Amino acid sequence: MAGERDLDKLLSGLHPVRNPGRYVYCTLPGRVPAGLRPVVTVAEPEGVTFVVAQEEADALGLPYGYVAAWLTLRVHSALEAVGLTAAVAAALADRGISCNVVAGFHHDHLFVPADEADRALAALDSLAASRS
Repeated sequence: MAGERDLDKLLSGLHPVRNPGRYVYCTLPGRVPAGLRPVVTVAEPEGVTFVVAQEEADALGLPYGYVAAWLTLRVHSALEAVGLTAAVAAALADRGISCNVVAGFHHDHLFVPADEADRALAALDSLAASRS
């Protein structure tokens, strides 16, 4: 099934959900350690960045600084959709909440400071309600 492209439909149907746990951004110059289960991996010239459950990073003694909550927008957004990331980022920025966005094939995923998760969800629910 093709993802939604209409911005009003995307925003009114955000249906954000918080995934359980706390997540951290780590980076290593080589590969992701064997057995680690990252939820996001990005290869950069400086090394591999990965987002992993905080417990896993702690168990391996991996350094990190940013502890996040993982929010998923349950609306099925098309990768070609225009404006969704900007609208979501603006709604969170208006409340002083940082946001790191990762687009999956079916959904967009947001990593926000763990202690701001409830405020972020409220902001996204408010954004969706304003478009309904």
